Amino acid sequence: MKFIAIIPARYASTRFPGKPLAMLGGKPVIQRVYEQVTNVIPDAYVATDDDRIFQAVEQFGGKAIMTSPNHKSGTDRIEEAVEKIGGSWDVVINVQGDEPFIHATQIETVCKCFDIPETQIATLGKPFTNMESVENTNSPKIVVDNRGFALYFSRSIIPFVRGVEKGEWLSHYPFLKHLGLYAYRTKVLREITSLPQSSLELAESLEQLRWLQNGYRIRVGLTDIETVGIDTPADLAAAEEFLKRNC
Repeated sequence: MKFIAIIPARYASTRFPGKPLAMLGGKPVIQRVYEQVTNVIPDAYVATDDDRIFQAVEQFGGKAIMTSPNHKSGTDRIEEAVEKIGGSWDVVINVQGDEPFIHATQIETVCKCFDIPETQIATLGKPFTNMESVENTNSPKIVVDNRGFALYFSRSIIPFVRGVEKGEWLSHYPFLKHLGLYAYRTKVLREITSLPQSSLELAESLEQLRWLQNGYRIRVGLTDIETVGIDTPADLAAAEEFLKRNC
């Protein structure tokens, strides 16, 4: 199969403007993401709406493509990028531009999901290790069927473990955290970007529920590796410490 990776990166950010160009261990964050991705998927592009990011990517030897500033989601930006790049790709990998420590095995796991013909979209799940994290509404939960396809995503705790004290729930059910790495068959990417927002998506503010509600099959690969995303300047400081300890 032919894979292409697209890394959406915007300069504007409410919590951290200019985040892709923030320095992390002597390199821009977007460069660290790009290098991690191209270790697995050589055909990779940064999709951006800002010339500063475009120029930075070209300066470190990466490939970038300009996209519209009017996209409502990273998925829409990725679809435009793939159309502009051209070529024939079986699967498009969507790697967030603020994940400088994305691991090769995580990308490989998502790619392997497409060995199963029914897989239309793939993503990652990681077992929760404590109830405090399970209760965090900023950490979406996934419930999967017996074949590893997503049944539902929610900010709420799902499922509810009846008749058991909440402090013991983790020992009774393997709660699964959703990690925002996606991959799509190219035809499916075109289809889902033309769908209107769904009622479940609007209720939970989770774009993947639009796809589920419209009947798409989302395969969930499993990882034990925690990602270290960067949403705020405080996250960047934590990432610097992580880099010193682990890299």
